Amino acid sequence: MTTPIAYQEQLPAVPGWLNKGDSAWQMTAATLVGLQSLPGLVILYGGIIKKKWAVNSAFMALYAFAAVLICWVLVCFRMAFGDKLLSFWGKGAPALSQHHLVHQAAVPETAHHHYNGSIETPMNQPFYPMASLVYFQFTFAAIMLILIAGSVLACMNIKAWMAFVPLWLIFSYTVGAFSLWGGGFLYHWGVIDYSGAYWVGPRMKSDRERFPPNNGLLMFARAGLHWMEGCSRDDDGLVCITPGAGVVQSWVARVMGILSGSIPWFTMMILHCPLLLQKSDDTLGVLHTHAVAGLLGGVLARLLAEPVLSNLILPETGSRGAFYGKRRGMQLIKQVVAALFVIGWNVVSTKMILLAIHLFILLRMPEEELMIGDDAVRGEEAYALWGDGEKYDAIKHGHVSSCTHHKESVLSQHLNGPPTDVTIQL
Repeated sequence: MTTPIAYQEQLPAVPGWLNKGDSAWQMTAATLVGLQSLPGLVILYGGIIKKKWAVNSAFMALYAFAAVLICWVLVCFRMAFGDKLLSFWGKGAPALSQHHLVHQAAVPETAHHHYNGSIETPMNQPFYPMASLVYFQFTFAAIMLILIAGSVLACMNIKAWMAFVPLWLIFSYTVGAFSLWGGGFLYHWGVIDYSGAYWVGPRMKSDRERFPPNNGLLMFARAGLHWMEGCSRDDDGLVCITPGAGVVQSWVARVMGILSGSIPWFTMMILHCPLLLQKSDDTLGVLHTHAVAGLLGGVLARLLAEPVLSNLILPETGSRGAFYGKRRGMQLIKQVVAALFVIGWNVVSTKMILLAIHLFILLRMPEEELMIGDDAVRGEEAYALWGDGEKYDAIKHGHVSSCTHHKESVLSQHLNGPPTDVTIQL
């Protein structure tokens, strides 16, 4: 029997471009990021939310992770990291073929040219397969949508959320990703990374006034998992350092950590109340922990990017932070303009997506579902206890005697607010 070519000894066991260490670390890093989403944020959302929303909140995170994976390999990866369609958007195409996935990873539009057309820096071409790059970038896309879910837990219709996830990934995330990382106009302009978040509809007034976690143990479990994944329990710090990771020195990272722990807290606890933000509803404070921290990190990265490290990563030779060289004002302006572009695009595209969904699906759940929670939305509950967040069922819970009718009414109003289409059989 003839020995297959792949097993013939005279051929190398692996391609010449493959670095096993790079490939192993890329897969490890991607998996650690993925674990922050699943089970990390699924556990967090299931524990930090009120009991009546635990199941639905965890499901929103789980659905986002699964839906993003499907959309990512079908069309979105190449829209973010493929060939250019527009200066801010790539051409959509599947990333599933063996021919595409087993070859060396490459981001074709990242080749940077001088004004005379000669190449200044070649395209990004790391020493691992394209499949590893697809997987790695998927985990970041997935966690972005799951973080957005944190703004709309306990208020957004699950059907609207299921439509929102793929639309936002296609029309919002891929634009920012290509512009900043895939070789778009912001990348070639020398901008360092930044991304933002959004707002959708209010919860019930009673839920906004009192919204305690239902399971502190799950929150501690997620904190421990988060520590093992990123050596940090501070989400703000991770968000803030992300734009500057790889281009700032360690002392700068410590400064960014201190600022990211204080400034987002100040905007959420102090500035949030007197400003118009009080009229909006951000369930888990994602605007402050991620948008504010991300903007802070983007500006600090441009100010404090170290020259030697910058030349290893950024497309323009001689790139450096504003504190290290000439044209200091221009360096900061670039970062602010990039932030405004990403924020503006996200606001407009998100608004258009929500308006389109609203034509067919209610964005906000009906009042009865908001009052009851999981039992009304999904027909199930996180814990087998009757009380807040469950419809009364005489067959399941037994009949209530007339002498306890008054107490039951008072208890129901205390837990669920005024009764709405809920009947207690006597």
